[in-house]
Amino acid sequence: MPRSSGKTARRVRAHGEESRQRILDAAADIAGERGYDGTSIAGVSERSGLPASSIYWHFEDKDRLLAAVIERSFARWLDGMAGWLRPRAEESRLEHLRLGLRTTAKALLDSPDFLRLGLMLALERRPEEASARTRFLEVRALTMERMTAAYAALFTELDARGVRSLATLTMAAADGLFIAHELDPALDLGAHFELVAAGLLATADELAGREPRSGPSIRSRTGRAE
Repeated sequence: MPRSSGKTARRVRAHGEESRQRILDAAADIAGERGYDGTSIAGVSERSGLPASSIYWHFEDKDRLLAAVIERSFARWLDGMAGWLRPRAEESRLEHLRLGLRTTAKALLDSPDFLRLGLMLALERRPEEASARTRFLEVRALTMERMTAAYAALFTELDARGVRSLATLTMAAADGLFIAHELDPALDLGAHFELVAAGLLATADELAGREPRSGPSIRSRTGRAE
């Protein structure tokens, strides 16, 4: 009996998780098409093929549902980003940034929901702030914190203000390029993110009070391309 009961409980949990993912998939699709206000529990029910009662069993309301959409997408994006902020000894800063920013672009294409929906919500002003908007601002702050820490280790010549400026510039470029790609899916997001890498190095030089480097090859004191 205990063994059978355990198997039944596992099946129930698996079924519940499968239903939850179907609900999140449907909500993400509708929110991407119609935005926050255009998303409804009825619409999610129809798209997912699950009754509204099942949706309410998992999520208190539409707002909590869309916050969960952002949470899941952000977690997937972080998985796709794993490791790039730690430079390898054999690569130059330019190589590291190019690879890292191209990885960023791919991760955004693989898990775009949190940024697509989050930017929509971030630009809105509501009398009562949506939980989904609050969650997006939280994950954005976490991203800024991690990027600032990584840049502090990479650009040791910069003070804290300069490092944060670079991180801010990176996030602003990511936002803009993501929107450009949404408007024109033919845009090569990875290639344009690589261009941002060169801009970051030039900006770091300027912030450090050095003349910006130029030319197709950037050499460090060791003679390697930087």
